[in-house]
Amino acid sequence: MLLKIDLIGPSYPFRGGISHYTTLLYKNLKKKYDTNFYSFKRQYPNFLFPGKTDKDYSNFALKDDDTQPMLDSLNPFTWIRVAYKIIKDKPDITIIPWWIIFWAPHFLTIILILKLFSNTKILFICHNVVEHESGLLKKLLSKMVLAKGDFFIVHSNEEKERLKELIGDRNIRETFHPTYEEFNSEEITKQKAKENIGIDDERVILFFGFVREYKGLKYLLEAMPNVLKSVKVKLLIAGEFWDDKQNYIDLIGKLDINANVKIIDEYIPNEEIPSYFYASDIVILPYTSVTGSGLVQLAYGFNKPVVVSNIGALSQIVIDKKTGFLVDPEDSQGIADSIIDYYRNYNEDDVAENIRKENYRFTWDLLVNKIESFTK
Repeated sequence: MLLKIDLIGPSYPFRGGISHYTTLLYKNLKKKYDTNFYSFKRQYPNFLFPGKTDKDYSNFALKDDDTQPMLDSLNPFTWIRVAYKIIKDKPDITIIPWWIIFWAPHFLTIILILKLFSNTKILFICHNVVEHESGLLKKLLSKMVLAKGDFFIVHSNEEKERLKELIGDRNIRETFHPTYEEFNSEEITKQKAKENIGIDDERVILFFGFVREYKGLKYLLEAMPNVLKSVKVKLLIAGEFWDDKQNYIDLIGKLDINANVKIIDEYIPNEEIPSYFYASDIVILPYTSVTGSGLVQLAYGFNKPVVVSNIGALSQIVIDKKTGFLVDPEDSQGIADSIIDYYRNYNEDDVAENIRKENYRFTWDLLVNKIESFTK
């Protein structure tokens, strides 16, 4: 019997990792199963969104024409309508991503209706069991919603243990976050990529994505003077600042590294992503706290090594001194040593081949099979 699945979550025209994830998940689910995807027609109210916009204005839009945009965060009638559509579909499993407490009332409303009027099982894919810098209230709300789930997928052992502490040991299965190879559809030369960005430096390291305090950019900047004593590099900071940008500007000036840092303070459109990764030699993700990171998988999609903090899922995804480097969190000297080690002792092609050989662990097929396993 063909498995029937309904999926709720963001997709185009909304931007960001969760939107990309749920869209790619849908594309892969529907290859094998009868799948419906109910996405958002309004995500966050403007006054709650820390960035310039939550819309994706990329020319290369990651989307699927079968997506049904229905859920409006400010209109409870749309929540009920989505629940009604799912009841009518009679899916075996309804999949809901969980990453931020804002969606607690929306998802809780839908789940309670489904529990009353359908036999569908609720599967939460937990990107963050509790979001970064969560207080007691957020944890209680997370528990209230997640306790209604039947099945759970997490992307790290640390998140599995955190979820068990919250709701007990209940049908929780772990699998790695898949790679984002979709963005690497057309290879370009490193020289062309640099021209596209407007740099001509021989060695380039990349910090990519939204700038928030927990992502540890401060420690990468503090590592730069020690790096530059041994290796001349350009640091690309590519992503919209959701933290006080002036603090970073002041730190760059204090460290006297202005000439070696280029900031692109904007959301990078999908079609420009390849230029940043092909132009770079290594990607730096010095997080101070983390559950998982789609950015590691984005880097792996371009066969780029990473320097990451030895915490959370990162310690499971990165093979130290093979596909990247593991350093202690908040360790600027460790970041510097890893960057210097890479340039002195590693061959770019050899490391890229190591990553290609390990990418079998991060396929969308493995995630789809994990979802199917709950029905056996």
